[in-house]
Amino acid sequence: MATQRDTLFRYLAMLQLIPRAPHYKATTTLQDLLAERGFNIELRSIQRDLERMSSHFPLLCNKDERPYRWSFDPGFKSNLPALDTATALTLVLAEEYLKGLLPQIAIDKLNPQFDGARRFLDALQENGYASWARQVRAIPNGKALLPAAIDPPVWQGVSDALLERSAIDVQYLSRQQGEVKTFTLHPQGLVVRHSVSYLVATVNDYDDIRQFALHRIRQLSPSKAVFRPQPEFSVEAYIAKGAFGYPLDQQQVELLAKIDSNIAWLLAETPISSQQHLSAPDQDGWVTLTATVPNDQQTQWWIMGFGARIQVLAPSSWREAITEQAKQMLAMYEPAPS
Repeated sequence: MATQRDTLFRYLAMLQLIPRAPHYKATTTLQDLLAERGFNIELRSIQRDLERMSSHFPLLCNKDERPYRWSFDPGFKSNLPALDTATALTLVLAEEYLKGLLPQIAIDKLNPQFDGARRFLDALQENGYASWARQVRAIPNGKALLPAAIDPPVWQGVSDALLERSAIDVQYLSRQQGEVKTFTLHPQGLVVRHSVSYLVATVNDYDDIRQFALHRIRQLSPSKAVFRPQPEFSVEAYIAKGAFGYPLDQQQVELLAKIDSNIAWLLAETPISSQQHLSAPDQDGWVTLTATVPNDQQTQWWIMGFGARIQVLAPSSWREAITEQAKQMLAMYEPAPS
């Protein structure tokens, strides 16, 4: 019985070491890795084990080279294929980035994958990879607020309602009125914007789309109401119309501005839009930026964040709005009378 149990554990260890194609592990590599895990086995025995397991698992063998090389079929859905270094590092970076974006309850759902990536890197002591998980960081562009806390039952209930296309009854804290109200919501989508997650839904018997911050949902339960679908609704089109960008109108505008050389370098590598042109620097080092951008407050706030390093020339309405903001700030920061 002990021999059968040891063989089973060896099979499981071997399956966990084999990656998905196009990555592969040679039988000699598998032998070394198994030895590190306490399984000392001859190369011929490993080959026989793999051939035996290939009748039950979608294992691929490249016999064009010696030693033979093994991998899982790329379409095989399982947690058995081993992580490779690039995938493990990607998961570490993803965890760093998502911690500043998704609520903790969502991060908790992914923790097994993140923990597996860190364990994989920590195990590579001899290859110098063990410290990589502590040497990579994802930095947000701009000031990132901590994600709003969401009750686990709310996240689970919203997720289930979206997938099952069902209505939910919620008690929701209204930001405008500062009181808790009861609604029947018909979920149409979920959007994470900066540090806040929003349920996009219709309310009661109305057809207009509204946004509900998940952290303001105080209670949630399945509703007896029949779900009201919106077949023509698209989250992508909804966002493109400026739903989360505080749009000034539905049009795009032609932005014309003078920018300093550092911002010009930034926009040359990461453009503000797909329709952008940067001139050569003038005699004072200023670059002329021309770009087609949404007519929204988000873009205006981005511009004002650079202060005197950007001078908006057009559209005139933007120039006037920024000028008025500058005047109000100057008035606020004038020295107080002694």
